Amino acid sequence: MSHTLHPLRRQRLHRSELAVPASNPGMIQKAADSAADVVFLDLEDAVAPPEKPQARKNAIAALRDIDWAAKGKTVSVRINGLDTHYMYRDVVDVMEQAGDRVHTLLVPKVGVTADLYMVDALVNQIEQAKGYTTRVGLEALIETALGMANVEEIARFGATLCPRLEALHFGVADYAASMRARTVNIGGLNPDYPGDQWHASITRMVVACRAYGLRAIDGPFGDFSDPEGYKAGARRAAALGCEGKWAIHPSQVALANEVFSPTEAEVTKARRIVEALREAEAQGKGAASLDGKMIDAASEKMANNVLAIAEAIARAAR
Repeated sequence: MSHTLHPLRRQRLHRSELAVPASNPGMIQKAADSAADVVFLDLEDAVAPPEKPQARKNAIAALRDIDWAAKGKTVSVRINGLDTHYMYRDVVDVMEQAGDRVHTLLVPKVGVTADLYMVDALVNQIEQAKGYTTRVGLEALIETALGMANVEEIARFGATLCPRLEALHFGVADYAASMRARTVNIGGLNPDYPGDQWHASITRMVVACRAYGLRAIDGPFGDFSDPEGYKAGARRAAALGCEGKWAIHPSQVALANEVFSPTEAEVTKARRIVEALREAEAQGKGAASLDGKMIDAASEKMANNVLAIAEAIARAAR
């Protein structure tokens, strides 16, 4: 193990993240009452330009009026991109009026570390001016070719110079457009590609996250009439190391929670691995045999990952 370690920056239960256009107050209330671990109030792509000022007001009202923490929710606001004139007002108004109620700001289309630096600087100044005792986190959407080209640098910046950064998200739709990929599907498999065309990109983002202590979250799956397709995509993301996935429709929340929750059998197996290794350790052995297979210290690390998720789910259910 390297002497340089970046432990997980901030642990949050993050199996499902429900996207809600802040232009629709009724949908916001339903999202607050849903089973989603995380809800993000969207001021960006899901909101038409003429509706953006009112959407911002709706988001602030929802942050102030709904007790998200009491509902067991992490609540985030996706601001508009730094290439728009909406972004600065999103940050200023949300932070000045509800900066003690929002948990994270989701920054879209992050391409270079300076994008995060700008938002971080604004948030810092507002928190100081308002005297907030809470500290808002930042999450970055990797959804352009530039962002993916710089993903390791972005994650490293978070680990060393931007302690607010908690997670990276893979935004497949804008990424596909940025890459000029021959597809019009959002997150689905392309029949012309022999496999998952996003495998390499998600893997690269996940490696950057795990190297520098950030959560890795998979983005949307557009066809909400295809639950099996959604679950298949979620399982692929989970296999690569993502710990959650977006839901663009309420029906997808339960699917994400199912896929990203360890089964009872997995939890039992993880506990047996830890117990077997404790027994081996007491006998002066560094490895053990369980169910006809060799297990060692690496097995225990994998088992502990499963147990940590199970414990987080149990705490949330209390």
